[in-house]
Amino acid sequence: MPTGNNPEGQPISTGAAIAQLLMPLVFFFVIMYFFIIRPQKKREKETTEMLNSIKVGDNITTIGGICAKVVGIRDDVLTIEVGKDKVNLVIERWAIKEVEKPISD
Repeated sequence: MPTGNNPEGQPISTGAAIAQLLMPLVFFFVIMYFFIIRPQKKREKETTEMLNSIKVGDNITTIGGICAKVVGIRDDVLTIEVGKDKVNLVIERWAIKEVEKPISD
């Protein structure tokens, strides 16, 4: 049963009409995947790898802007050393923004 006419005046089938409606939606989801979902998953994977690779002696920057040296690790809790007075702080692993590996000679 025809549902309408295309510009040439020929009837359009129901399947073709549904396909015409779904194509922009499918195209939108493909674009969303490549520009939003995929890069976000890549960043999450890189962040997880960075957090899991932390070792004692690494210099870190927390999300609060504290620059420190890791002196102890226990599960997801790190003990860091801050300042020249060597004050120890205990932080969660997720609070780390950046890790700088020490330069070994």
